Amino acid sequence: MKISIKFFAAGSLLCGFFLSSGAHACATCGCSLSPDGALGYATNSGWEASLDESFINQNQLRSGTSAISQQQVQAINGQEVENQTINRYLTLGIGYSSGLDWNFKLSIPYIDRSHSTYAQDPVLPLSPDQLSSATARGIGDLKLLVSYQGLLPSKNLGVQLGIKLPTGNYGGPSADNPDGGIGHGSVGRNPAVFGPGGNAGNSYLDTSLNVGNGSTDLIVGAYYFQPVSQDFDAFVNGQYQFSVKQRLDQSGADFHPGNQTNLSFGLRYEANPQFVPQLQINLTHKNADSGALADLTDTAGSVLYISPGVTMNAAKNTWVYAFLQVPVASNLDGYQLFPRYTVSAGLTYHF
Repeated sequence: MKISIKFFAAGSLLCGFFLSSGAHACATCGCSLSPDGALGYATNSGWEASLDESFINQNQLRSGTSAISQQQVQAINGQEVENQTINRYLTLGIGYSSGLDWNFKLSIPYIDRSHSTYAQDPVLPLSPDQLSSATARGIGDLKLLVSYQGLLPSKNLGVQLGIKLPTGNYGGPSADNPDGGIGHGSVGRNPAVFGPGGNAGNSYLDTSLNVGNGSTDLIVGAYYFQPVSQDFDAFVNGQYQFSVKQRLDQSGADFHPGNQTNLSFGLRYEANPQFVPQLQINLTHKNADSGALADLTDTAGSVLYISPGVTMNAAKNTWVYAFLQVPVASNLDGYQLFPRYTVSAGLTYHF
């Protein structure tokens, strides 16, 4: 069976690549799943629409290559103790392929993120009355990705160029508001705030935990796919995302997200084209964020994921898929909240 077109915005286009911030959120967690690898690279023409939902529960503190308890973090002088960040992503994808050579896809994410922290200098034992919580909801940063795979006669080598736009709400406290208190000045567009309570009550949510980060990014990538036997197809792809312009550029209130690299390897078992089990290996590396509104010490690292999943032909021109992404190794700077697993499911329709 030829690798079929299933060209849509899912997986990695949904998940916040920049979940790092002054709140010590995980810099390198989230989906690094390859959406094209999951459902195959484009080999015919037409439009596609997709809807995808992903869930990431960051509820484990990690440092370096191992987990660390909240009590261990609390014992470090002045260190904020994170509690939990729950991320839900619902993304509408629209794609078009002209045939074997060119295709594009647009990703429109809706993000629902809740975050809780004990802030700085909590008192032992840690208790719920010390927690501060915040919620960020809304349309996130749009992505547009264009692919060209006409480099070889076999049409199985492609290159990609894309852009991420700062369409989601973003921001934080202004330079003359060093304590981050509400009503004392902010930068950006409708930054989210903490509710009352705890040590962070009535202050702005950390900059990159908002649904957007105010950055315009470029995305460059390449991929290669090839049948390896009668029933198995394999692929490899990589993407590099880097910021080229930041709206948060004021002195004392600036933010520059760290560059990120994703590399994926995958194997698809296609003995039954209506039901395709598959396995991906995903590697993510992220550089540290920078600027006055960034967490300079807790936002870099590398993570290796194993991602089993399945794709099914649910109806004519309609495919559904589900993936479980599990981190198997990590090396993180500082102290970062980390998920034990990520779940993604969705559907795509070709017309």
